Amino acid sequence: MEAVITLLPGDGIGPEVTAATRQVLEEVGTRFGHSFAFQEELIGGAAIDAVGDPLPPATVASCEAADAVLVGAVGGPKWSDPNAPIRPEQGLLRIRAVLGVYANLRPVRIYPELAGTSPLKAEILEGVDMLVVRELTGGIYFGEKTRTEDSASDLCTYTVAEVERIVRVAARLAQGRRSKLCSVDKANVLETSRLWRKVTDGLMASEFADVELETLLVDAAAMHLLSRPSDFDVIVTENMFGDILTDEASMLAGSLGMLPSASLGDSKAGLYEPIHGSAPDIAGKGLANPCAAIASAAMLLRHSLGLDGEAMAVESAIARAITNGARTADIVTEGESPLSTADMTAEIIRCLS
Repeated sequence: MEAVITLLPGDGIGPEVTAATRQVLEEVGTRFGHSFAFQEELIGGAAIDAVGDPLPPATVASCEAADAVLVGAVGGPKWSDPNAPIRPEQGLLRIRAVLGVYANLRPVRIYPELAGTSPLKAEILEGVDMLVVRELTGGIYFGEKTRTEDSASDLCTYTVAEVERIVRVAARLAQGRRSKLCSVDKANVLETSRLWRKVTDGLMASEFADVELETLLVDAAAMHLLSRPSDFDVIVTENMFGDILTDEASMLAGSLGMLPSASLGDSKAGLYEPIHGSAPDIAGKGLANPCAAIASAAMLLRHSLGLDGEAMAVESAIARAITNGARTADIVTEGESPLSTADMTAEIIRCLS
């Protein structure tokens, strides 16, 4: 097949992991007979420095015309002033709105060989394979905001339609896995969570009776993610709760550098990015772990291009590289020698079949 992929390297280690991912996608194209055309554009701090806009018009046009979009990383201390009128993260929020993506998928898979890099005991991690589905365009992050000298407010709003569409996405994904869905809210305190729970309960009963539904308060969910993570299959929750819980869940895998994400809407043109930040302290040193970005590309192949076999091949290549002992500095254990970003990428490509 032919596909156009827009690359947004961004800031910090973003350009390094994006370049690594492009190499893997080019190899996939060669081995499986596909033609991928890549367009590289600016986003975030790099875009602010170049043109004074975290999401320039040229970037918007490229993303709108692409079959899929891959982001490296956005932000860094250079642009971290919270009072600045223009910030890198605004570019990421805007491109999500441009593409109409509302469902953020973050899989958490434990590689047995990396269990020692997690702060949790190996027996707790055994069998962990979960998918967190986070609502991406509503909630407190997008509500009306006010600020005075002595007070501030952020409005959290959800509609029935917004809850229904994200729960449907999560429930359908659960049907293709272990048919277990956990909905996370704070219905004992928040009115938006009471709406969330009512809508979720009704929708699951009427449309997804074959999926087992569990409901947890967000504070209990945070505890259970660490005490019984293997019990979870698919988790669905609102924007802010999902943002926090997915970072917590990343520690199950031992490193942010191992975990991908996909942001999807009603069209096939999704937005894909590793969940790690820009890591400016190691930028340009060849130390970045490319696995999360490459795994995000596997999700791109599956969800935007419909190439499930190719996606599985990339995911298997990462797993084989890990099994063979390939480690970057963030996942290395005592007695192991870390690989550079380039060498880790080369090992994954070597394992691709």
